[in-house]
Amino acid sequence: MTKPMLVVAPDPGALARLAADHLVRAARRCGPGFRIAVSGGSTPQPLYRLLASPEYRDGLPWADTHLFFADERAVPPDSPDSNFGLVESLLLSHVPLAPGHVHRMRGEAEDLQAAAKDYEWELAATCEFDRGSREPRLDVVLLGIGDDGHTASLFRGSEALREEDRWVAANYVPGPATPRLTLTYPVLAAAGELVFLVSGAGKAGIVRRVLEGDPDLPATRAACHPRATFLLDAAAAP
Repeated sequence: MTKPMLVVAPDPGALARLAADHLVRAARRCGPGFRIAVSGGSTPQPLYRLLASPEYRDGLPWADTHLFFADERAVPPDSPDSNFGLVESLLLSHVPLAPGHVHRMRGEAEDLQAAAKDYEWELAATCEFDRGSREPRLDVVLLGIGDDGHTASLFRGSEALREEDRWVAANYVPGPATPRLTLTYPVLAAAGELVFLVSGAGKAGIVRRVLEGDPDLPATRAACHPRATFLLDAAAAP
């Protein structure tokens, strides 16, 4: 397993600033046409607020940025459980990102398989393809790690873990969780960089298992990316 880069901040506030600076550098490095996929959850919320603040709002080239989502629940965009709704309220409504550059997953669709296919078309139409690659290239994918070791909506025991061809999957998660749409391993592997943002003492054990290469955890396979970066606060550091 390729060892990811680990960077540790002293607390959640410092972690948000660390992540914001990391994304600003990534956007400058990638140049025109920055393409990023983001995630929901509680951990990135301070980051989104910071990126929307006057201090950072001009740090990213919003006019030339395309924003995608790593995953979405099968809910409408105004649901409190919607990843899009979260990111829209904390970030997108505060920055000059063109509406046509926001690519949300249609979690409210009756046919999630068709919604997954539509999202593949959006990726293909917007992203570049590296020579010899059949997957679109996102510059950065911002991910978290769940208490159970999932990342994006790639959960243990779910069909999407076995997907080798599709870029986006409708994933029916075992247990009580709602159905999801998620980016798959092939498109994660094609990304320029995967950034795992993890906070809190409750995540230290699962982070350790991922970094040790536990094959039972979906996040472990994603973390094998040659340019995987773990941004952690001190409590989550193994």
